[in-house]
Amino acid sequence: MRLCPVTKHKFIIGQRVEFTPGRFDGNVPRGTYTIARLMPSETPDPQYRIKSARDSHERVVRESQLRHG
Repeated sequence: MRLCPVTKHKFIIGQRVEFTPGRFDGNVPRGTYTIARLMPSETPDPQYRIKSARDSHERVVRESQLRHG
């Protein structure tokens, strides 16, 4: 796995965000999530582990799928 050397995360741990799933994300529900962890990324699009406010499931998503909640 090759990581991008400089990946700046826009969101911080504990912050509430709105998640919009992409077309390949299956049945992942859109809605309010909390940033649980900042993840390393193989691309310039930073990644996060987010936790659903509704069902407590966690998933890894790209920053481009998030907006301020």
